[in-house]
Amino acid sequence: MNASHDPDRVYDAIIVGSGAGGAAAAYRLVQAGLEVLLVEKGRELPRDATTLDVQAVVHEGRFKSREPWRDGAGRLLVPEEYFNVGGKTRWYGAALLRYSTGEFHADATHQCRGWPIAAADLQPYYEQAERLLGVRRFEPEPGLRRIAERLARAPSAWQAEPLPMGLAAGILGNEREARHFDGFASPAGLKGDARASFLDRVRDAPNLAVRTEDAVTELVAAPARPARVEGVRTASGVVHRARHVLLAAGALHTPRLVQKYVADHGLESVLPCARHVGRNLKLHLLTAVVGVGATRQDDLLRKTTLFTHPELPHSSVQPLGFDGELIAGLIPRLVPRPLARLLGAHAYGFFLQTEDGSHPDNRVEWAGAGGAPLLDYDARRVAPALAEHTALVSRFRSALVRAGLLAFSQRIGLAGTAHACGTMIAGHNPADSVVDADGRVHGMDGLYVVDGSVLPRSSRVNPSLSIYGWSLRVADRLALANPGHRQPADVGGIEALSA
Repeated sequence: MNASHDPDRVYDAIIVGSGAGGAAAAYRLVQAGLEVLLVEKGRELPRDATTLDVQAVVHEGRFKSREPWRDGAGRLLVPEEYFNVGGKTRWYGAALLRYSTGEFHADATHQCRGWPIAAADLQPYYEQAERLLGVRRFEPEPGLRRIAERLARAPSAWQAEPLPMGLAAGILGNEREARHFDGFASPAGLKGDARASFLDRVRDAPNLAVRTEDAVTELVAAPARPARVEGVRTASGVVHRARHVLLAAGALHTPRLVQKYVADHGLESVLPCARHVGRNLKLHLLTAVVGVGATRQDDLLRKTTLFTHPELPHSSVQPLGFDGELIAGLIPRLVPRPLARLLGAHAYGFFLQTEDGSHPDNRVEWAGAGGAPLLDYDARRVAPALAEHTALVSRFRSALVRAGLLAFSQRIGLAGTAHACGTMIAGHNPADSVVDADGRVHGMDGLYVVDGSVLPRSSRVNPSLSIYGWSLRVADRLALANPGHRQPADVGGIEALSA
């Protein structure tokens, strides 16, 4: 897979990272005929069933990053990050929801910043991403249907709607994949993700080069022009050059590259946006809740319905796509494991999330010359979100009890970075944001950001589809404005993920 290095070659675009943002940008730019180099620090995942194996994936954490960080108190932690082609999207739970129109606006009472674009600006890119990812809705299975009916009864008033999923219709015919898609990578290609839905469509295009297992360590400036980025240097010491560099390494990693660049070139006092790089980290406030009842739960997918409550406007609930074996791991450790496995067979898991606002002290910082990078996040800094999430957990647990289920809850800690965003926040004003409405870093030439770090709001739903949409929009505008723009290459259509 690795592209050979030509020191004299200048690409139209270099993309750093192959997750949602990187893959979507590569797809659009390659279709437009631009010469693209995609650089990914990880490798391809194995095509065998290893990525469905509970022991390897969950208990051993074989595919997770081992990179140590420190939190705000100086304690070491290892965030749940994945470095592989397709990034986190290979592992995510395939829930692909649009942000509502209101979630593009500021909400000062919840500490939420507004977007520099309107919902309508992203709509055509949402539609394209949904087609490419094969988004569809599944009927709720019997066990979940019974729970939903009970939750809807007064005084609970929980509202339910079908959950849009990036899953092939045929996944129900593959029991192992149906039971293990949430948190597992699909070797059969039954889940829409960055690799399967975007990169695979352009992989054989002559104008795409892919380099894996070679991390980008720094950005490269144009000679005597520090405000102009013209390339990247990788861990192997190779320098690749391009007219545009698109960062898609993720909300924890993209800002560190930019912070290092700013420090190396003395741009702290030159760029008004520099002091915001790495700040305004958002993670969602997350809690897993397990409801145990008398009836054995035999649903396969489970993750087919979204629950909301009118009095909790920044929160949502979705079932975990976990079978009894996985749910048993969420039951408190004080319960003996044989009993936990028995309870897991009679349980349903739920994922509760609340949108957190922006606070500058919730941040990511480059480690400097050595040591572990900083991941400093305190939910008390976003007090309105913490209050709503506390109410969410309490109300949902009570509703499950009224529905005949004994409920356990477990807060997902700082290491749970699946929904990290905001550290390169988008906005119109370089005095309070980092990138503009076109994804370009304020005050910089040639440097763009197409991952979740740009998201001004985390919304009450999963951010993946909005990252795909943002990246497609940025790449589309870049391609159309590029002097070398050509008609899209013949690299395949946009058919939905097939059965």
